[in-house]
Amino acid sequence: MVKPIEFNLFAPYNKGAVLIGSFSDWEEIPMKRGEDGYFRTSVELEDGTYKYKFRVQSNSWFFEPEQWVDVTDPYATDIDELSGKDDSVVRIKDGERIVDTYVWKHDDKPLPADHELVIYELHVGDFSGGEDDPYARGKYKHVIEKLDYLCELGINAIELMPLKEYPGDYSWGYNPRHFFATESSYGSTEGLKKLVDECHNRGIRVIIDGIYNHSEASAPLTQIDHDYWYHHSPRDPDNNWGPEFNYEHYDEKLDIFPARKFIGETIRFWVSEYHIDGIRFDAARQIANYDFMHWIVQEAKKTAGTKPFYNVAEHIPETTSITNVDGPMDGCWHDSFYHCILEHICGDTFDLERLKDVIDCKRQGFLGATNVVNYLTNHDHNHIMAELGDRQILDEEAFKRARLGAAILMTAVGVPLIWMGEEFGEYKPKQQESAKIDWTLLGHDLNRNLSKYYSGLINLRKNNHALYTEKIDFIHENPEAKVLAYSRWNDEGSRVVVVANFSDNFLADYHIPNFPESGTWHEWTGDYDVESGDDGIRTDIGSYEAKVFVWQ
Repeated sequence: MVKPIEFNLFAPYNKGAVLIGSFSDWEEIPMKRGEDGYFRTSVELEDGTYKYKFRVQSNSWFFEPEQWVDVTDPYATDIDELSGKDDSVVRIKDGERIVDTYVWKHDDKPLPADHELVIYELHVGDFSGGEDDPYARGKYKHVIEKLDYLCELGINAIELMPLKEYPGDYSWGYNPRHFFATESSYGSTEGLKKLVDECHNRGIRVIIDGIYNHSEASAPLTQIDHDYWYHHSPRDPDNNWGPEFNYEHYDEKLDIFPARKFIGETIRFWVSEYHIDGIRFDAARQIANYDFMHWIVQEAKKTAGTKPFYNVAEHIPETTSITNVDGPMDGCWHDSFYHCILEHICGDTFDLERLKDVIDCKRQGFLGATNVVNYLTNHDHNHIMAELGDRQILDEEAFKRARLGAAILMTAVGVPLIWMGEEFGEYKPKQQESAKIDWTLLGHDLNRNLSKYYSGLINLRKNNHALYTEKIDFIHENPEAKVLAYSRWNDEGSRVVVVANFSDNFLADYHIPNFPESGTWHEWTGDYDVESGDDGIRTDIGSYEAKVFVWQ
């Protein structure tokens, strides 16, 4: 079947553009621009796969005036990177352009609400491959092989580091070159859809890390008309990762904001094509445009329809304005939590007021439990084990402190996030080169027990919905002994009390008065019952230990 297939290029102020492709032996096919700013042409094509590019007279200041340059289609959903030419790839089936032929199977499965999430951040390339076998791993299909492990851990959301096509075969992905194409080194578009589908089958939501502050330096739009979509030069040279989208630039003639138009189309495409359940917005402080963010969050949610969709800003240092009443986002990365808890479990400092501020984000002015995403570490920081090791805190002592951190992470107000490998004591410092998780660590008792501890805490969250709320009382403070106790509760009678010792001392028969209820409490970490009377309870607490009491 041969049908005319339209090719179009939005380049409203460029003098000329032509189409070249495998279907014309790379000979030029003329294109004509309409009033809407699009160059168009149609080519009669049979079903099949073709490569193509646009040749356009550039308006970018780093070329000669009106110099002809070959550019990849900014809207290409697949790129042939191996040729070294970044050719756009188009697939035609039944006379229509398609991305692939994947058939979704699990769209009807129920997914957890935002306040129920326990997020696991991972990098597709490094999440698998540290196994005890000789095969290279690091693709979508290898993440699927690990989903049962994540289910056992209790994870119900994964956050994938950026998936857009970047130059080369290894990167964290914060240098996106092609915004509609998936990173080819991780597998095909079908491979990504199958991963999302298999997650949904297990009740796991998929959040993607989206880069909307900047693109990689030679992304197609930079070559066509740099200053139409981007700021001419970096606004903050110290925090610059490539050409920055200019969300303020308004084209009066066409009545559009060009950068907003492009990113809006990108996000609608990813939500509808890949059925994702949330976006983490990288470098939101650098995007610095709440108008745009309000609009883009609405676009994402509109496209997602009735299913839950979580929009999280990486706005560091954090500010409540990004999520509160007038704020554009549902939540933000809670970086002060990370810094404060790390310093306390490493024994660098003790500051009760700071601890209370990050454990109860309302004290910092946040409104609810989904407004902050808490973490002990993430891809931008070292694993806790590396931080402890730098301070010569090793072996059992290090694992004890990691458990203390985990107990606070899972019982503080907010949505917890675990960086891959943290749950079993991965200790490699952060690096930009490939750093596969060392799965063989799970063969050691200390590592395996930490993983079980995490799993238990996650189950505790899921079964005690006090931990889903923003309700918290600090019931006991002892700056001399470095002890803090807090109670989490909800209106249905669920109660959890956490008593944390941030000192080197074993506290025998330690007295915690004013316990919230008299009666039987179950101490979760040691699996025993304790009676609380009018004068509270007495308990032994080890150094750098948290006790977790659950109301029976």
